[in-house]
Amino acid sequence: MGIFNFVKGIGEKLTGHHSDESTDDTAQPIAAPAAEPTAQQMANSLLARVQGLNLNISGLTINYNSDTDTAEIAGTAATQADREKAILAMGNVDHVKTVVDSIKVEDGQPESKMYTVQSGDTLSKIAKEEYGDANAYNKIFEANQPMLSSPDKIFVGQMLRIPA
Repeated sequence: MGIFNFVKGIGEKLTGHHSDESTDDTAQPIAAPAAEPTAQQMANSLLARVQGLNLNISGLTINYNSDTDTAEIAGTAATQADREKAILAMGNVDHVKTVVDSIKVEDGQPESKMYTVQSGDTLSKIAKEEYGDANAYNKIFEANQPMLSSPDKIFVGQMLRIPA
């Protein structure tokens, strides 16, 4: 349990709420800036995102405070990995800056290290730093599935699980 800080504004966009497009004097459409989602829309989107991962978390609840860009998650996870994946799934999102974790874990596994991707990082580079073996990148990739669709698709500011 704890508080996790993320880089706001760089993660996946969950809500597709946009204003109508307008045109300039060349009649080309100009996308209007995206409207801020409401706290309820964000909470619903985050809940759907976590539920879509098919993690084993009972009594899952998610709240979102749009004034502080803070998401709160609670429930009981079967494994430490399920807990950590839920936190990362919520935190690596555009409008989330902080995740307050109140998830209880049934098993006694140790927590993974959390790593924030830096410019120039690859999973191989991270694996070499963390495990001393660049070929161990698949361990990091598997620990972060299904949030990662490919070992080559990580972005600066993204937080990853680094299992022991």
